[in-house]
Amino acid sequence: MSIEYSVSPEGEKFALPTPQEYRKEFGRIKKEVEKQRKLDREIVVVMGVGFVGVAMAAVIADTADKKGDPSKFVIGMQRPSLRSYWKIPVLNRGISPVISEDKELEPMIRRCVLDKKTLMATFVYEVLSLADIVVVDIQCDYQKESLGNVRDGHADMSPLEESLGIMAENISPDALVLIETTVAPGTTEQIAYPIIKKAFSRRGIKSEPLLAHSFERVMPGKHYVASIRDFWRVCSGINRKAKNKVVKFLNEVINTKDYPLTVLDKPIESETAKIIENSYRATILAFLDEWSLFAERNGVDLLKVINAIKVRPTHSNIIFPGPGIGGYCLPKDGGLGVWAYKHIHGFEDDIFKVTPLAININDTRALHVAQLVRDALRNMSRPIAAADILVLGASYREDVGDTRYSGSELIVRRLTEMGAELRVHDPYLAHWWEFEKQDTYPQKGHSLARFFRNQDKLRNLKMETGMDNAFKGADAVIFAVRHKQYLDLDPDRVVKMIGNSAAIIDCFGILDDLNIRRYIELGCEVKGLGRGHVKRIKDEVRRGERKK
Repeated sequence: MSIEYSVSPEGEKFALPTPQEYRKEFGRIKKEVEKQRKLDREIVVVMGVGFVGVAMAAVIADTADKKGDPSKFVIGMQRPSLRSYWKIPVLNRGISPVISEDKELEPMIRRCVLDKKTLMATFVYEVLSLADIVVVDIQCDYQKESLGNVRDGHADMSPLEESLGIMAENISPDALVLIETTVAPGTTEQIAYPIIKKAFSRRGIKSEPLLAHSFERVMPGKHYVASIRDFWRVCSGINRKAKNKVVKFLNEVINTKDYPLTVLDKPIESETAKIIENSYRATILAFLDEWSLFAERNGVDLLKVINAIKVRPTHSNIIFPGPGIGGYCLPKDGGLGVWAYKHIHGFEDDIFKVTPLAININDTRALHVAQLVRDALRNMSRPIAAADILVLGASYREDVGDTRYSGSELIVRRLTEMGAELRVHDPYLAHWWEFEKQDTYPQKGHSLARFFRNQDKLRNLKMETGMDNAFKGADAVIFAVRHKQYLDLDPDRVVKMIGNSAAIIDCFGILDDLNIRRYIELGCEVKGLGRGHVKRIKDEVRRGERKK
């Protein structure tokens, strides 16, 4: 029998467990749980040790009672798939399977696994039978079948439904199941509850399932752990007992003293709160897209306009839109609501207008960057076909190493489709898996490569390690992300590293007027999203004027 391996991002291979290892593994965990119960610790199983689950597991495992003693024992459970099994042995070494800029995460995981021994990971579903609380952090994706049309898609409920079915066959009747995953509104009551209730009936259990929902507001970056532990939470339970249990649990594991809980009446309210919260922010950004185009075409600097508006307290959350939005939540959460209205709640009319439009605008905004690059090179009498183009920043937001739904990915794909040669620099990333593993990442058949032509060569796209090398000989430089390493790049140094003048494209309001002017003086062509005033500066330089 051939051995199958799960390979970590660093390239380490882990053989998938054999059938004989399952019983041995459960025996090992069961013995450990018996020890932990004698220490009067609550047993918590976290389903899914990905981006949310691993930090949540660490926060729970680090919890202490009033005497300062550990009060929880946490088992991170991960399905032993080729893609994800490696996370289990890595976590059991005291190493986070999620790379983060947060300096708190790695020491916390190491402390809980190796010193306090309150955290371990496993691949056996039977551990669910040992749990007092099950925290569900299994992704509920929204699969889009076309670019820029969210209606042509669906919520991928099957992984969550499958996991709920397994939980229902294993958990004790008194175990609380807490769904943290962002789900389609109605999921807890109309999908999770029936699955567990029917399984309970088959098992001869007459009591009601204890189900709750509490969405996280986790953010990557320097405050990754704090965004789970030290931030406001919304929660709800399917009945009074479930509500009381989830309130008690969250009060014990997160900082509700400084960030009080909001307790809602029903899970659908908690689920809807998450969808509206993210749809609201996505809509603000999409709204600014049309004004960005207006600014470009009418000599307006949108950055200055936004800063002028933000002084009004009621509008302080208005932000420069950049090349689309990324991350796991904002690009797809509204779609879960649109889908649920029809497929969970059974309505046939079309009430959603703004939410899907906002998603569609954000999904395609980055394509305009390719047009700016084309036009800038054309103004320099350089064809975009075979042009060497450097993209500064692959992450979806500044100062983090997270490429999920990054606007930069669409920039690279469109420019490659147009015949350009791409190179990418990002100080927070060693790999860009959306390209290197585009046949299988994020899932087989779901790469954005399917929406573009000429994408095969992008499997060989590697991150540039040195800035000098990255710039050398570039025909165009795209400032795609506001990483701190790019904010103060001196135009003279940039042109020197390139070795010639180049097209400079500002996607995120990174360049101030002095830098724009200097690039133009050095013979560069400058364009930017929402930066319509660049032509005015260019005309001033040509006339030899200096702004007073």
